[in-house]
Amino acid sequence: MAFRGHETYMKNVLFCLCQATWGIFQTLAGAALFLGNLAVSPKSRRYLFHGAVVTEWGYGGSVSLGMFVFVSSRGVKASEELLSHEYGHCIQSLILGVLYLPVIGLPSVIWAGLFRKYRRRTGVMYDSFYPERWATFLGNKFTNGEKR
Repeated sequence: MAFRGHETYMKNVLFCLCQATWGIFQTLAGAALFLGNLAVSPKSRRYLFHGAVVTEWGYGGSVSLGMFVFVSSRGVKASEELLSHEYGHCIQSLILGVLYLPVIGLPSVIWAGLFRKYRRRTGVMYDSFYPERWATFLGNKFTNGEKR
């Protein structure tokens, strides 16, 4: 009989192993951002969520790089919906591996930054763009609405 939590532990180990190999580029970028944030904001809230290392920071945007998730909190606890969406990007990283940055990362950054005024002016939803819609779908599917 396996000890309680063994299955979750193994999932987290496999998640980290895949992110550190198949998703090496985004994981290295995430690790660098994590260490930089740790040096600049040592009191930021940090925790594990389904194997991902989450940092709640005061910046306006959120980003996921491999096994590292940075969510905008602005002094309050990040929303479950935002956390689930960003975790969806972690799943995209597992699926696409080294293709994640050109297929998801770059288009997502462009959509978030350069098309902000367009979205506001036209009322187009953030999730209408494929990387974001897919991340929300995957986040909901793989977190099952679980709380931290």
